[in-house]
Order: sequence, then structure tokens, then C-alpha cells
Amino acid sequence: MIVYKNGRALVGDRLIKTDIAANHGRIIEIAPDIVPDEQTETVDCANRYLLPALVDLCSYGANGQDFNTANEAEMKSIVEFYIAHGVGTVFATLKADTDANLLRQLQLIVKLSKDYPEIKGIHLDGPFVAPQCTDRPSELLQKPSMDKFMQYQRAAEGKIRLVTVAPELPDALPFISELTDSRVTVSLGHSMADEATLQKALDVGAKCVTDWGNNMSPFTARDAGLCGGALLHDCFCMAVFDPSHLSPSAMKLLCKTKPSDKLVGITADTADAYQGLANVVTHCDKGLTDAIKLWTVNPARLVNMSSLIGTIEVGKHADFIIFG
Repeated sequence: MIVYKNGRALVGDRLIKTDIAANHGRIIEIAPDIVPDEQTETVDCANRYLLPALVDLCSYGANGQDFNTANEAEMKSIVEFYIAHGVGTVFATLKADTDANLLRQLQLIVKLSKDYPEIKGIHLDGPFVAPQCTDRPSELLQKPSMDKFMQYQRAAEGKIRLVTVAPELPDALPFISELTDSRVTVSLGHSMADEATLQKALDVGAKCVTDWGNNMSPFTARDAGLCGGALLHDCFCMAVFDPSHLSPSAMKLLCKTKPSDKLVGITADTADAYQGLANVVTHCDKGLTDAIKLWTVNPARLVNMSSLIGTIEVGKHADFIIFG
């Protein structure tokens, strides 16, 4: 057992002075003065803060490596980078590739997850996407197919929890419905769908838009497209809060337009979750306790993992950021 003593922890919406006890990676008690026994490891957190670890649902790679091409050692360096930058839940993210490469990388990710529990899922960000909205060669893209998905899911031992789909593709809507029925979260992206197709996809189970503002149909005076429609409709928006993807004005527009409980921060190819969180605070007029929800509470809700991660509560994973 480990007891974290004397820290100020973010519990609910408030920072409170409290102790936290954890055993076998789970929080078992939160109380003002937990008395450890002789077998208990104690971590003194006086004058320090404990925040829930960040959740990154779209993480292509880091340290000059990406999950599509990395070997086992290189994957370890990717995950260790994320951990060092406050991420306690990594969804290793794969783009479209050959079947052979995807199957190999899925198996490597599963193997790595046995040593790194931070890998709590896999995000398949292709191959079921539109050719004009991705940098991947068109020969690597595929029509949505549950049979094909299940081939990947078997290699992933069931760890694919999030799939990005272009909803205008042939058979995409029944595919989205089947994925949803199998408890896989569907996000829409790499797509030139119009607003009407966006609505149809949401009606059959899609819950989110991936990398809002990028690689998608833009808002125009004639059609809101995927970009504008995502602001109008009841869905989550995953966004990279970094100038390489969104200008400060675009960040502010997104945060002012979209309800805060439907915003999810991701790194994609920028890798630094801490910086993304800081950009939300700086550019979107949000305090830290509100901004951090984009990286904790909201992504946990999106992928149906709120019972395990996202907040500091008894029964949840003991994943903390300790700083100060």
C-alpha cells in the first residue's frame, strides 16, 4: 500500500488538503489524516498538488517515433515520453497502413501494454477514411467493413476502443452502428461529409469528431460541413490545442461555442499534453481546474471509462500528476 500524505488533491471541482491511500494501483481511501502502518510506503506531498493523470485518446507517437513504424524498444520510448508529460492513459493511435503492418503493430502494442498499463486502449485512425483528407496513400485506405475491423480487433486482443471513420464512405453508417453495438467508440474524421451526413452518423451511434478543424469539410455559407456541424450538434470534439493545428483564435472560438463537457484535448502529432493543457488555460480563458477536464473527465466519458480513470475517487486507478 502507498499513502500520499499532506498534498492538495483535485477532488471533484475543488483542491482540498487530504491524504490518499492506494493499493495494487487503485485508490482505496481519501481522508484528511490516514495513518500508515509499518508495511506502508509513504509519499510526502506537502506543498504539492495531486491532479488526475491526463488521458490522451489520439497519440501517434513521440521522440521522433510513431506507433505505425516503431519497434518494441521505440514504442517504449514513446510511452515513457507520454508518462513524463503527465499522461496516465495512452490510446496508441495507428493511421492507415498495409494489413501486414497494422497487424504487426497491433500485436506489438498489446505486448507493450502488459508492461505499461498506461496503454489502456488503441485508436484506429484509419484505414476507414476519405482519400482527400489524409496524408496516407489511397491504396492503404479501405471501405468500412466489420469483417476487416474484426481482423484488426483479434490482433489487438480487443484493445481497439476508438475508431475514426469518414461517414460518407460506402457502408459507413451500418459500420458505425455495428461498432457502437460492440461498445467501440466511433469518432468522425478525415472526412468531407456534409452536415446532413454528420447527423446521420450521430443518429446511428457516432459520438465525436476527431482533430476538429483539420482534415475535414469546412464551414461554408451553404453547408456547415463537419467542422461547423460539430459545433452545432450534440457530439464531442477532440482537438489539438496547439498552433500547429489551431490558431489561438480558433481555440477560443471552439471553447466559446462548444459546451465545455464536450471538449477533449489530444496531442495527435504534437506529443506534449502539458503544453496543450497550458494552451487551453492561456488562450481559452479557463482556469486549471476547468481546463484539466478536457484531458481527464471528458475523454474518460467519451470512451466509457469513467469508472476507472479521469478523476481522483475511491475505486479508480491511482494515476496522479504530482507537482509543485
